[in-house]
Amino acid sequence: MTSATPSATTAPAQTAKGAEKARPKTDAAPALSDGDRERLDAAIADLQAGTTIWSALSLAQRVTLLRAVRTSVAATAEDWAHTAAASKGLDARHPLRGEEWLSGPYSVLGALDAYIETLSRLADGRNPLDGITVDRAPGGRTRVHAFPLTGIDSFLLSGFTGEVWLEPGVTPQAARAAAGLAQRTPSASGGVGLVLGAGNITSIPVLDVLYELLAHNRTALLKVNPTQDPLVPIYKRAFAPLIEPGLLRIVRGGPAVGAYLTGHPDLVHVHITGSAATFDAIVWGTGAAATRRRRENRPQLKKPITAELGGVSPIIVVPGDWTDADLRYQAEHVVTMRLQNCGHNCIAGQVVILSSDWPQADRFRAELRRAYANAPERPIWYPGSPSRMQQATDAYPDALVLGDRLLVEIGEGDDPDALQHTEYFAPVLGVVTVPGAGQEFLDAAVAYANDELQGTLGANLLIDPATEKSLGHGFERAIANLRYGSIAINGWTAFGFITPTLTWGAFPGSTIEDVGSGIGVVHNALLLDSVERSVIRGPFRPFPRSLPVANGGGRLSILPKPPWFVSARTGAEVSEGLTRFRANGGAAGLVKTLLKALRA
Repeated sequence: MTSATPSATTAPAQTAKGAEKARPKTDAAPALSDGDRERLDAAIADLQAGTTIWSALSLAQRVTLLRAVRTSVAATAEDWAHTAAASKGLDARHPLRGEEWLSGPYSVLGALDAYIETLSRLADGRNPLDGITVDRAPGGRTRVHAFPLTGIDSFLLSGFTGEVWLEPGVTPQAARAAAGLAQRTPSASGGVGLVLGAGNITSIPVLDVLYELLAHNRTALLKVNPTQDPLVPIYKRAFAPLIEPGLLRIVRGGPAVGAYLTGHPDLVHVHITGSAATFDAIVWGTGAAATRRRRENRPQLKKPITAELGGVSPIIVVPGDWTDADLRYQAEHVVTMRLQNCGHNCIAGQVVILSSDWPQADRFRAELRRAYANAPERPIWYPGSPSRMQQATDAYPDALVLGDRLLVEIGEGDDPDALQHTEYFAPVLGVVTVPGAGQEFLDAAVAYANDELQGTLGANLLIDPATEKSLGHGFERAIANLRYGSIAINGWTAFGFITPTLTWGAFPGSTIEDVGSGIGVVHNALLLDSVERSVIRGPFRPFPRSLPVANGGGRLSILPKPPWFVSARTGAEVSEGLTRFRANGGAAGLVKTLLKALRA
C-alpha cells in the first residue's frame, strides 16, 4: 500500500557537512540546518550502538522483547485508530472509520503474533515450517500453505486461505532449510537501515521496521512521511520497547531530511514505500544529471535499496452464470477494492476486465454503477490526489461523475492508455473488455493484465465455483501465468497485505534501472527465502449463501459481508471489535462483535 507523492517522502541525497568526500554530490539538494544534521547523526549513532545490543540478544530474549512491543501496541490501539481516522477527515461517527482499526493496530498486532511464533520455534530448535503444509504449485514451484495457521483465524476468516509460492526450482527441502532468514544467525549484525515510511496506511512504516529488524538483523531509522506526523507520538509510545535499547529511532521531516539520510554513509540500506518517481530520484538524482547517470549506469545511491511502489491493479471478472445476489455482492466487492481509504492505496483495484461476450455484463455494469454511487462519501485527503483526478477528467471527459468519483468505461474508439499506465491513487475506476468466455477469456484477461497494465504488485480475480471447477487445471495454469506479487481469487489483495504470514511486494525481476512496482518483499512472518508471490483464495459467496445447499460447490464461510467492505453497515463496529479482540482477547466481546457482523 503505497504513498504516491514523491515530494512527501524523500528527494535526491544531500551532501553532508563534514563528509563531502564520502557522499555523492546531488542535484539541487535541499538545505538542512546544522542542528538537524546533528540530530539525525545522533539518532544514527544510537542505532549503531543498538546493533551491538540486538546481536547480543538470544532468540528467547527477542521473543520477550516482541511481547513487550505487543503489549504497548495494544495499549495504544484506540488512540492510534482515532488519530489516524481524524487525520483523514473521518469523525467518530463516520461509517468507514473502521478502516483505521484494521489497517493500523490490527495489522501490527497480527504481525507481532506471527513473528513471535516464528522466533519461538527457532528458539526451541524447531523450523518455522514445522507442521505447515508444503507442497507443489504449477511450474515446478514449491508452495507454503501459510494461512490459516491458528484456530481463531480458521474460525473468524473461514473460507479464506493463503499460500506463498517460491521461485521455480526451490525445493521443499530448500525452503525449510532457509526459513528463518537472519534469525538463523542472530549474532550477525546487518547494520543500520533507513525506512522511508509510506504516507497513506498507518501500519506500513512500522511493519517495514519490523521486517528490517527480523529478516535482516538491521536496526532501523524510520523517517515518517509528513502525512503521518500526527501518529509519531503514538508510534513512539507503541514501540518504546524498541526505542529504549536503540533498535529504532523515529524522525520527522520533508525532502531535505530524506535527502540527507539516503546519502548518509553510516546507513547501509534503504527501504522505501512510495512512488517510482521518488525511487528514481533517490537512485539516479534528477534532471540532466540523472539522465547522464542512467546512460552511464552510474547511480548516485551507493547502497542497496528495496522498495514497494504500487501499480495499476486489475480486477478480472470471469464470466459465469451469476445470481442477482452474486452480481450485487461482487459489484460491492469491486467498489471496495477501489474506494477503501478513498482510493489512496497502491493496491486499489483500478481496471475491471470484463468479457464483451458475457450475457450478464450489462447487469454487472449497472450494479457496479449503483454500488460506486452509493458508497459513503469521504474526503479526498491525500496530497496530489485532486490533480490526478483532474488528469483523469481531462483524459476521459465523458467519464461518469458520481459525486467526487469517476467511473471510466472504455468503449469502442476510446483510448485506454492513460487508465492502463497512470496509478491515479484516487477514486478513479475503469472498465475495459476483452472477448471470450471460459478459458479463452481467462487467458486473454491474464495476458491483458500482464502486458497492458503498469506494475506487478497485485491482481484480483472473481470467479464463481461452477466456472472455476469447469476450467480445472487451466485455471491454476492461468494463475501461475499472472505476473503479480500478490494474487487474490474471490478476494482483494489487501487481505494478503493484512495477513502477516503472507508476503507483500512486487513480482520478482525488477531492477534499479526499471523498478516497476518495486524490489523485494516485506511482512513474510515465516521468514521465507526466494519468494515469488502470495496467492489468496476466498469464498465467492458470503454467509448464509456460502452454505453448501446454496453455494454450488464453493467455499463454506461463516463470514457475512466482510467488515472491510465500504458497504458494510456495521463495518466500523466490527473492525474495532476484532482489533480489541486481537489486542486483549475476551470471548464476550468477540460474541458481541460477531453478532454485529451478522447485521453488516
